[in-house]
Amino acid sequence: TLVDMLVKEREKYEQFFKNFGYALKYGVYSDYGMHKNEIQDLLLFYSSKEDKYVTLKEYKERMLENQNEIYYATGTSIEQIKKLPQLEQLVDKGYEVLYFMDNIDEFVVMMMRDYDGKEFQSAQKASADIETEEEKTEKEKLVKDNKDLLDDLSKALVDKVKEVRISSRLKNHPVCLVADDGGISMEMEKYLAQLPTGEEVKATKILEINPDHEIFKVLQKVYETRKDSIDDYADILYQQALLIEGFPVDDPVDFSNKICQLMKEANN
Repeated sequence: TLVDMLVKEREKYEQFFKNFGYALKYGVYSDYGMHKNEIQDLLLFYSSKEDKYVTLKEYKERMLENQNEIYYATGTSIEQIKKLPQLEQLVDKGYEVLYFMDNIDEFVVMMMRDYDGKEFQSAQKASADIETEEEKTEKEKLVKDNKDLLDDLSKALVDKVKEVRISSRLKNHPVCLVADDGGISMEMEKYLAQLPTGEEVKATKILEINPDHEIFKVLQKVYETRKDSIDDYADILYQQALLIEGFPVDDPVDFSNKICQLMKEANN
């Protein structure tokens, strides 16, 4: 059986999965998860921690003590997912992240909902939360102290994002986009746009800013001294976050002009 092959001849099974894994995943998705119990232990996903393909059972056995969810990130390749800003703190804090690289992967976990009582959580969705109580308190103070700035950044991008907020998932990157929990993911938005029907379904996006990055200090200073420029800064950071996610910028000429303008201002 496939279970025997997985246990006793792992290399051979991984080769099999490379060729037929998509069909197994489709087996979970096509009947609305009815056969998930028979198939779920045969699925393999690339692991951030192991740098190889692992089963959901292996992932669950390695979960951190207080971890309640199975984290995953969606993208086009191992290299691209590894660089995602949304994973910085997750990986830094020792969480294992599964890489979803097949278009069907997100549909599969939507049907499965959970594995052995542990729900799936996208690292690129708004609710991915790994903050300690101390970090939460610190963030609340930051949000309070910068309320006007965050409100005005949100207003500047009102037709593009649901809100602009302080991030607790970023470490080295200045900004990132996350998808609101209620809607589709950004990868799903891209996938649906490629279909012949040309579905114009958009993910509801939230722009997150790293409060420890130099850029945040720049924003605070600009807000105090040149408030009328804040809209341009907001737009540039949003377009930058779009590029990181693999989306084209809304208007390349406008984007380029704004960058030149702000560089000139910085020189004055």
